[in-house]
Amino acid sequence: VPWFPRILQDLDRFANQILSYGSELDSDHPGFTDPIYRARRKEFADIAYNYRHGQPIPRVEYTEEEKKTWGTVFRELKTLYPTHACHEHNHVFPLLEEYCGYREDNVPQLEDVSKFLQSCTGFRLRPVAGLLSSRDFLAGLAFRVFHSTQYIRHSSKPMYTPEPDICHELLGHVPLFADPNFAQFSQEIGLASLGAPDEFIEKLATVYWFTVEFGLCKQDDEIKAYGAGLLSSFGELQYCLTDKPELQIFEPEKTALQKYPITEFQPLYYVAESFEDAKEKVRRFSATIPRPFSVHYSPYTQSIEILNNVQKLKNLSDSITSEMGTLCNALRKLE
Repeated sequence: VPWFPRILQDLDRFANQILSYGSELDSDHPGFTDPIYRARRKEFADIAYNYRHGQPIPRVEYTEEEKKTWGTVFRELKTLYPTHACHEHNHVFPLLEEYCGYREDNVPQLEDVSKFLQSCTGFRLRPVAGLLSSRDFLAGLAFRVFHSTQYIRHSSKPMYTPEPDICHELLGHVPLFADPNFAQFSQEIGLASLGAPDEFIEKLATVYWFTVEFGLCKQDDEIKAYGAGLLSSFGELQYCLTDKPELQIFEPEKTALQKYPITEFQPLYYVAESFEDAKEKVRRFSATIPRPFSVHYSPYTQSIEILNNVQKLKNLSDSITSEMGTLCNALRKLE
């Protein structure tokens, strides 16, 4: 089948799809007319382009100006997290401060954060210079790989960025990727994308936008933010929990068709009952994608197996039976 190689190629391929923002910033970008910032972005782009899977992520010596920008974002957002962020984010954030150097005066290193995530959920970070295609980005999630930028927004507008930057990645995304339920939910979206027709890729990308990027959830009879686009934006994190935006129940079939703006606050947010509920809904939605196979992620080999013959199904069944035996034994001991 012609698109099988797309699934099986090494993750190094994804890095070659980057947009080199160091030299191709949009004209409305705050750093467009700043030659020093553009040159700095080129440095980060070179790191991402030359990185290979399995290598340690190169460490960056951030400038005092970059640290100041990070500090402004870090300080302002941290005041909102206790009241606006979901429980999982608030549980993990102190651990990132303790083990990964999350401080107002320090920009954490991707390698340290990646190792922390691997120890929590098996997710790891991979440096990237800018945006990937929807298909390649989602495929990374299937392998429990999150493509992360390493550069920081322009210092002239510390509370604004027209694109993902390290503040967005480390303050918005990373805390939730350390939570097992959320990590599995994110991977479900990635697994659903493997081999999917292009029109379904765009639907999955839209589901990703309204969940992982701008999702809200119910917790203790309140609405909390879990989307990274909210958790890394001081203004929108405040706005999303007011009575100004429209809130709807998360239903993938409906959410996948919703249009959305990318340069202003969202007029509509989808609310999940829980990560577990959202995961099951995404799983059912994925079953409607027309593809002649199913896939399974092996945490032992960190690879995707295509379940296309009886022997592979038997192997998976044996593995599940073994895990169920372990679960039943543990339950008996608890009783």
